[in-house]
Amino acid sequence: MSEQRFDISELEEGQGLRLSLQQGDSDVAAFAVRFDGKVQVYENRCPHLGVELDWAPGEFIDDELQKIICSTHGALFEPSSGFCVAGPCAGQVLNAIEFVVQDTTLIIKSDD
Repeated sequence: MSEQRFDISELEEGQGLRLSLQQGDSDVAAFAVRFDGKVQVYENRCPHLGVELDWAPGEFIDDELQKIICSTHGALFEPSSGFCVAGPCAGQVLNAIEFVVQDTTLIIKSDD
């Protein structure tokens, strides 16, 4: 088992951070967001068409700073659960990625 570490010291409330994860021989696009003081990590893939969510690198949050938004069709996701509350994939969920936070370091473990 290996682990990847990311500095999240500058990940502020209502912001996203684009991540590139190594999982086996593949690169997986992911992102971390901070809402209500808590960090969540999801695969950067909309359940509707499989496209990446951000419209610019690390830009995942709607204008009201309340939801994760898909730049392609405007689907809105709850930051705490990844549950889609509006848009073409309503009722579906973003793929959550397991992680641990130690101080300002995000740690993601993967089976290699």
